[in-house]
Amino acid sequence: MRCRLCDSNKLSSVLDLGATPPCEKFLAAAELDLAEPTFPLHLRLCDECLLLQIPALITPEETFTEYAYFASYSDSWVRHAEAFVTHAIEELGLGPDSFIVEAASNDGYLLQHAVAAGIRCLGIEPSVNVGAAARLAGVPTETAFLDEDSAAKVRGQHGPANLVVANNVYAHVPDLRGFTRGLRELMADDGWLSIEVHHALNLMRLGQFDTIYHEHFQYYTVLSAQRALATAGLTLVDVELLATHGGSIRLWARPEAVADGPSERMLEVLRTEEAAGLHDVAGYRDLQPRADAVRQELLRFLLEQRAEGKRVVGYGAPGKGNTLLNYCGIRPDLLDYTVDRNPYKHGKFTPGTRIPIHEPGRIDNDRPDVVLVLPWNLEAEITEQLRHITEWGAQLVYPLPTLHFAALDSGADPSNQNTERPAR
Repeated sequence: MRCRLCDSNKLSSVLDLGATPPCEKFLAAAELDLAEPTFPLHLRLCDECLLLQIPALITPEETFTEYAYFASYSDSWVRHAEAFVTHAIEELGLGPDSFIVEAASNDGYLLQHAVAAGIRCLGIEPSVNVGAAARLAGVPTETAFLDEDSAAKVRGQHGPANLVVANNVYAHVPDLRGFTRGLRELMADDGWLSIEVHHALNLMRLGQFDTIYHEHFQYYTVLSAQRALATAGLTLVDVELLATHGGSIRLWARPEAVADGPSERMLEVLRTEEAAGLHDVAGYRDLQPRADAVRQELLRFLLEQRAEGKRVVGYGAPGKGNTLLNYCGIRPDLLDYTVDRNPYKHGKFTPGTRIPIHEPGRIDNDRPDVVLVLPWNLEAEITEQLRHITEWGAQLVYPLPTLHFAALDSGADPSNQNTERPAR
């Protein structure tokens, strides 16, 4: 394996999660007796440029031509996107004559707000089924993978973009340098690029190992993102720290000819990363033992519930949940089923662990003793949605960053209230 950013062959092991199926390859009932392909899930660090990465063992075409993730099923994520569009319009002075392009635009969760504001926009979405949903919602969308050729085609047909958005896609591209050049091709020479991506600082500091899966090819610090953007003549000028997805960074970049120097808050994040040891190879050595500790505590808890005759079900079937379930070896003997708001997943089974997925109303019908939330990054939103399970005395449990129970009393603020389970 060579680093996909700098081509170095000096890579150090950071976390080995064994071999798992791709996290979005949900199984139909007819596939349960068939073999499932699995691939190593082994995170490494480039000793030269400090880019965290896994080998590109599956192609984007295998994952994204038809995709199970629809962004609009998260209410908080749609509100987050609306706030971003409103902020960008105000800060960048966008109006009816402006043009916004989003790479990996999903089901129109973000660009619908540009449409509502009367700003010309275009989504570029590789997944046929998800892009169709965006068009039905009134969001202009082209079905394509972004690369230099498709970017040149879009620019030729629609003109350069004043703002290019790439939310939760910069980790999903094995051809990192080619994709970055595609982003630059879309931009006007005085344009802006906004990228949101999970912050490797949180991955390391909080042990968020379940954010690692095969469609996430790399994981960024501000330092490594800065180096990646520079390969296409883009200069990182500002960084925002976000709470989304367990802790993300919003990167603001411009063509180097018009870019100002780095903002003070960008410099502050770089200093924070350096203080955490992430600008040196030695700072990445603690992730494996932290992942092992989470696995042991979660399995101990589920085994205790089973021994006490309690019924445990899941909430959500996200990609990160499938990494967690497979690494921990959790199957229907410990988790009866899980539920999800996305109808695409109903009646299917989680990859590898083969846990059935139902619609959310199943929880109210069955009244289980414990609900284990797999998309733990949405704790505030989901705790509010499931507050009513106290009616039958159920508990709501989150596995990360440490195993803890949500406080479900009627007056609690779900964004702040939780009770950690005592360590054993």
